[in-house]
Amino acid sequence: MIRTLVVDDDVMTASIHRSYVERVPGFEVVGEAHSGAGALEQAQALRPGLLLLDIYLPDMSGLDVLRALREPGRPHVDVIAVTAAKDVSTLRTAIHGGVIHYLVKPFFFDTLRERLEGYAALHGRLERLREPDQQDIDHVFSLLRTQGRHALPKGISAPTLERVVETVRDADEELTAAAVAERTGTSRGTARRYLEYLALTGAIELALRYGTTGRPEHLYRWAERVPVDG
Repeated sequence: MIRTLVVDDDVMTASIHRSYVERVPGFEVVGEAHSGAGALEQAQALRPGLLLLDIYLPDMSGLDVLRALREPGRPHVDVIAVTAAKDVSTLRTAIHGGVIHYLVKPFFFDTLRERLEGYAALHGRLERLREPDQQDIDHVFSLLRTQGRHALPKGISAPTLERVVETVRDADEELTAAAVAERTGTSRGTARRYLEYLALTGAIELALRYGTTGRPEHLYRWAERVPVDG
């Protein structure tokens, strides 16, 4: 099992990313941290093999955490950056710090799963190698490449998708397509199309409720809604 530490300043986002990781075979989450200091402390104490690292943290930048993780004497940990930061300077610094992947929020389960599966294949391959030749090395680096299977399909726009995601994610109860349409200012047909797409990605779950008419009502909820203590 690949021991994973999830770092994000937002407790709910951290719990969502935790649930994503725990749905991928071969991975286990050993802790969550919501600050840079907490990330460094838990990385030292728990010795995870992988860290999902947010860049925007309340006490220090995730880039500072990354630099500290690379100091002599620190246990080795691989890092996947998960952040809303999209500026070139941050990206360049993350690359120089040796991040395995860089994921821009918000992303869905399938996106992270693809990266984690590639990382697991890389991890296993490196464990088996002794004296790699050029072909072995090329194969190792190819395992980090993704195929870009999760680009938005035709008819799905990023701004509308983000509104639908926020509506379902922040809801305290299951929602119908009509309720989502009202809250997002879209038509019911549009809301249903986006909800069906999100259900296919695994980001939301669909439940059926049968009434007196015998026709099922479709109800949607955020799949990774995890209770948070306190």
